Amino acid sequence: MVRPVDFRYNDETGVDNEFQSAPRISPEELTATVLAEFEGMVRTLESEGVEVLVLEKNRGLGVETPDAIFPNNWFSTEHDGTLIFYPMLAENRRAEKRVVDVEELLVRNGYRIRNLINIGYYRRHQPALEGTGSMVIDHDNEVVYAAESLRCDPEQFENFVQARRYRDGVLFQTTSSTGRPIYHTNVMMSIGDRFAVICSACITDPVDRANVLGRLGATHHVVEISIEQMEQHFCGNILQLRDRNGAPVIVMSRSAHDGFTADQRAELARFGRLVPVEIPTVEAVGGGSARCMIAEVFLPRVVERSEAEGGSVSAT
Repeated sequence: MVRPVDFRYNDETGVDNEFQSAPRISPEELTATVLAEFEGMVRTLESEGVEVLVLEKNRGLGVETPDAIFPNNWFSTEHDGTLIFYPMLAENRRAEKRVVDVEELLVRNGYRIRNLINIGYYRRHQPALEGTGSMVIDHDNEVVYAAESLRCDPEQFENFVQARRYRDGVLFQTTSSTGRPIYHTNVMMSIGDRFAVICSACITDPVDRANVLGRLGATHHVVEISIEQMEQHFCGNILQLRDRNGAPVIVMSRSAHDGFTADQRAELARFGRLVPVEIPTVEAVGGGSARCMIAEVFLPRVVERSEAEGGSVSAT
């Protein structure tokens, strides 16, 4: 997670993110409120036994990064030790891409990085693919789902699928209640180990809709949400994590938790403890929710043995 010291309404991302809204409080109040929501979320996750690494502001950047609170858009990690970086759409989000800083944070906390991959080129302007915001990955079945948008270019999506040798990439078109593409796939769907939450109503093509639901239904328990639940409550923007004991927890905003029906909450609770966090200002002004605030760490962990045990190092 990234501490949001520069948080504000981002005019550049507001072009295609319909979930953002301008704040009605002063910039100073906004910063204080969002920092409090961030700290509260970190405390809640840690109290549930989830390890949280916080990437602090790099004061040497010299630029504001208003959406830095959403790190899953610019980097992700994978089980084989790969650290992946992605091209961002908005110019003022490109400064969030801190390769060295995130590498050092992960290594310092005992994670092993075997490879670094950059999707696309290291040039200023190129089509975007905003990480696990633009893509929702079914890791166990090696399938990547993505809604095409300004932030999910089809060629970049194919670059990712081929680079990581996933079994399949499923690209589809979506529309919101206003008829515009959903800006990030992880707003309308989430995939856990054994469950999936999806707003299939926003997939425009009936054939694509049936294909996505069929694929998910073959391997996961599917919980369907409405467009209203997606747009008004961020019910699609949830994330399954594991605590230090390996038990599953499902993180979501308080708005998402309350936006699910009682039956839907009961369905989800079969697959992990529900952990609601209080982030109303982040959601309203930033246009993203709990899942957007977390970049999961799948990297292998380095375990150092004492000299008495042989003095070697192994990865789990």
